Formats: sequence, structure tokens, C-alpha cells
Amino acid sequence: MSKKGKVLVAMSGGIDSTVTAMMLHEEGYEVIGITMKTWDYANSGGNKKETGCCSLDSINDARSVAVDMGFHHFIVDIREEFGDYVIDNFVGEYMAGRTPNPCVLCNTHIKWSSMLRRADQLDCEFIATGHYAKIKEENNRKFISKAVDERKDQSYVLWGLNQECLSRTLFPLGPYTKPEVRKMAFDRGYEDLSKKGESFEICFVPDNDYRGFLKRRVDGLEAEVAGGNFVSTSGTILGQHKGYPFYTIGQRKGLGVAFGEPMYVTHINPDQNEVTLGKVEELIKNSMSVRKLNMQKIPKIEQTIEAKSQIRYNHPGCLSEISQPEDDLIKVNFLANVKGVAPGQSAVFYDGDDVLGGGIIW
Repeated sequence: MSKKGKVLVAMSGGIDSTVTAMMLHEEGYEVIGITMKTWDYANSGGNKKETGCCSLDSINDARSVAVDMGFHHFIVDIREEFGDYVIDNFVGEYMAGRTPNPCVLCNTHIKWSSMLRRADQLDCEFIATGHYAKIKEENNRKFISKAVDERKDQSYVLWGLNQECLSRTLFPLGPYTKPEVRKMAFDRGYEDLSKKGESFEICFVPDNDYRGFLKRRVDGLEAEVAGGNFVSTSGTILGQHKGYPFYTIGQRKGLGVAFGEPMYVTHINPDQNEVTLGKVEELIKNSMSVRKLNMQKIPKIEQTIEAKSQIRYNHPGCLSEISQPEDDLIKVNFLANVKGVAPGQSAVFYDGDDVLGGGIIW
């Protein structure tokens, strides 16, 4: 057995996970590769060719690298557990008038639990992925910290990992930039891999048409929700919409009604099938509530503290005062006005580069 230990590496066939496996193999770990089949896009009724982590080409790419480097590789079908949890939640959140973040949910409840279960079966001490993030430890607590490459940093989508997950996880790419990772692949003879593009779509909606996905997933949805009203913040009816699940907070384009000035979705009321529209300044918030918490660097906020609050993936974060009056509630007061706070999205709290914890905007 390797002195470094045995590690199960999630391999999607992309450059990041492949270089992760290469690095750990070269460092002396006993590597086992695993590719998780999460979704069969043909079953979604979409019209785009299957690409990304679930395609046959990607699976074959992952297996090819494992064969080249001489370590074992397994393909695991987790479509049933992925579908039951992630996709049902995705649909349910839109039907509740919220905007979900399925990648966070998948990381927290599907991928890590599936990998740890297989790691135990294969006697692996560690699991590893190609995420751009770091893991630190202070006061006997593990926590995520931002990657060196700010443009690729993925700490925001990893707030849900608990102490058990963090204690067994390796992120080899945290200290490197994307160009450096591409060069690693090139220098090892994988020129095609070094030029491989990236996918930014949700894996089960690769055509980026979440509305079409909802229509195919929920029988009779269009007829059920059509004909609701656009209303102003004062309650004045402004026109009719196509159904509240097909709109998101902050949306301006695709409303289907002309107003003579830019109007934005500011609130969604599923009970009344109403979508509230307002001017851009009506998107501004100075506070929010966050639930379904997972704390990392600290177990609980004992008194009001200052932290940077990030409310979506590409949001720069805003300095805030945060408190935790209940075990599953954080109250956030922004120290500057914030635009586009969307219920259902993740809120992640940072102390510098370190993740204090996170939760779901309520």
C-alpha cells in the first residue's frame, strides 16, 4: 500500500479532474478513479446533443487516462438517487417561487455521500475532486477557503460540506491557476485535454432552457400556471404572464410585455400566480434571512459579527453584519445596498478567504 494512502478521485473526463488524478498519482497516492453517471440527457426530451460529465465520450476519456497511468477506474450509476433528490428539489423550488442552485445540492447530498460510501467499500482514506478550492483547519474544525485562481474559485458551491466530508477530502488544484493546470496536462502529453473547453450549464439542462425542462417534467404545467398577472409593487395589474415558475428574481428580458422603461421581476407569489415587476431600484435589499445552514469555520455565531456575504456564484460579496438568533436562522444586514437577492439561492459567509458557513436565502 502507498505511504501516502489510498484516494478515490472523481473523474468527469474533463481537464480539472484528470489533472487532479495525475497529480495525486505522481505524489505517491494509490489512486482509484470513479466516474459518476448522474443524468441521461436523452430522457429529458431536450434537443441538444449530450455533452459534459455524463456523456459517453467523457466517460471514455476518464477511463483512458486511468489505463494510461495504470490505476483502477469504475463507473457508478447514481441516476436514480440524483434524480429523486436533486431534480425533484429543482422542480419543487421553482414551483415554490424560488430559484434553486442544484450544483450546491448535488455536491452536498449526492456526490460526496456517494463517493464516501464507495471510498469505504474500497478502503480509501480520502476522496478528491477537481474543484478549485482549499481546505484549512483551525480550532479542530475543517473549512473551505478560496482558491488561488479567483476567476475559477469554487468555494461558493462547497459551503454545504460537513466536517466528516471535509476531513476526508483533497483539493489538489486549490494552489494553482487554470493556465497552470492546462500546462500540466500539456507537459504530460495530453495536448487535446489541455485545450478542452468547459461546460457551465446545469448537467441535466445542457441546452440552458430550464423552462422547457420544467414543462417536460411537470405534466400540464403550462395550462396550470398560464394567465397569471404581472403586478406592480402597489398591486396594479400590468398585464398577463406565462406562468410564475418561468420567471426569476432580477429578470428583465423575456417578459413578453412592453412598459416603455426597463422593468424587473422583484417578487414571485406562487399562491396567487402573480409576478411583481418594478424598477431597478426596487430590486435593492438591505437585509435577508438564511436557513438550512451548514457552518464550517465556526460551529455557531454567538454574537453579531461582520462578514462578507455572497448571494450568487459570480457575486463579489458585500460586507454585512450577521447574527444567528436560532439554530437554523442567520439574519443578515448588508452594510451597503445589494441588488437581486433571490430566495432559493445560496448565501455564503466569508471571513477573508475562509468560509464561515452558508445556507439558503429564505
